[in-house]
Amino acid sequence: MPTVAFHTLGCKVNHYETEAIWQLFKHEGYERVDFESISDVYVINTCTVTNTGDKKSRQIIRRAIRKNPDAVICVTGCYAQTSPAEILAIPGVDIVVGTQDRVKMLEYIEQFKRERQPINGVGNIMKNRVYEELDVPAFTDRTRASLKIQEGCNNFCTFCIIPWARGLMRSRDPKEVIRQAQQLVDAGYKEIVLTGIHTGGYGEDMKDYNLAMLLKDLEAEVKGIERLRISSIEASQITDEVIEVIKHSNIIVRHLHIPLQSGSNTVLKRMRRKYTMEFFAERLERLKEVLPGLAITSDVIVGFPGETEEEFMETYQFIKEHKFSELHVFPYSKRTGTPAARMENQIDEEIKNDRVHRLIALSDQLAKEYASQFEGEVLEVIPEDKYKEDPNSGLYEGYTDNYMKVVFKATEDMIGKIVKVKITKAGYPYNEGQFVRVIEGRSSLKDQLLAKEQAAI
Repeated sequence: MPTVAFHTLGCKVNHYETEAIWQLFKHEGYERVDFESISDVYVINTCTVTNTGDKKSRQIIRRAIRKNPDAVICVTGCYAQTSPAEILAIPGVDIVVGTQDRVKMLEYIEQFKRERQPINGVGNIMKNRVYEELDVPAFTDRTRASLKIQEGCNNFCTFCIIPWARGLMRSRDPKEVIRQAQQLVDAGYKEIVLTGIHTGGYGEDMKDYNLAMLLKDLEAEVKGIERLRISSIEASQITDEVIEVIKHSNIIVRHLHIPLQSGSNTVLKRMRRKYTMEFFAERLERLKEVLPGLAITSDVIVGFPGETEEEFMETYQFIKEHKFSELHVFPYSKRTGTPAARMENQIDEEIKNDRVHRLIALSDQLAKEYASQFEGEVLEVIPEDKYKEDPNSGLYEGYTDNYMKVVFKATEDMIGKIVKVKITKAGYPYNEGQFVRVIEGRSSLKDQLLAKEQAAI
């Protein structure tokens, strides 16, 4: 039986696609082995979001070549899409496939074995207008299933290379999304995370269909789905219609990841982002009205070219005022080939690091404040794994619907189920909890609120 080993760099979408590529190999009778083992084929799924992503990708490719110089080395993903020639110049790379035509990978392997000539399978992504179907019936990780619903992005923010790596916006056929969601629920997953390159843009390329309709249809048509999470959504895509659907949904969780990038209108303009702070604030207010206790997480870039201390403080104050529950903070890093990399007034590394630390300290404080309002409450958690800090303690960790990480005493058979846990001690990055009971069948947040109201009468 031939063997294949995978290594994935970068985002959730890449991890999803690695699982999809594995399905293709499995279908052809391959056995999956660990990347550190000797394998017949190595597939490296690369990232190009920063220059460091490229560098890491090259290191991993070379590691695979050293492991087994006779193996077939396949490189795919975003770095493969933007720089195929650079990758093929690495001695030992046999096949390069970008972010489309992954289904041809196995054909290319057979062709390579016959002809022993390196193959460049990368085409012009900008011409592609069709979503490439890649099926994932189950994941190696058994608790949360990702479901990719769209590909590409039309935004062309000045710091970002991704449209060149992924092409323009293409949405997946809603019937396929629903079919695969059902398949995942039938495989035992309680939570589905909708993901994509620009997830909230779903439907922008369709005539009479949009994200709000997809959310509604998933809830109406997928039997047994318990939790639905949107991996990331831009403020400009949170339409009144989307808010309405969230308000009436029993399965959409109380957590949204809305990338901010900067809290200063002048910086946002230089970034070519599609919203103002006033608009962003108004959307947050609306969301918090319809979903009390909503957790809002976000991405922020500090030290963007020309960012003054005043502009940074606008971001700082905005985040503090709107009480985000957690931030991913990145110092701006020049991405070759983007307009921002050519801008004047690049910020000094020391200033960037100082700003990163200030924002991370604020994020930690806000995360603790957010969690503290749930101390003493009983929340729904899906246990994912043994507690990483102390695997022999009998403690397990998992996420609540509002994305708080909880550690509590549990048993192996609870992994992947929805259990009720009382938050005994709020904190960050972990909250401590006490197991209450496993939920059999559906008890939605709406039902709990109703039960509470009835108990109060």
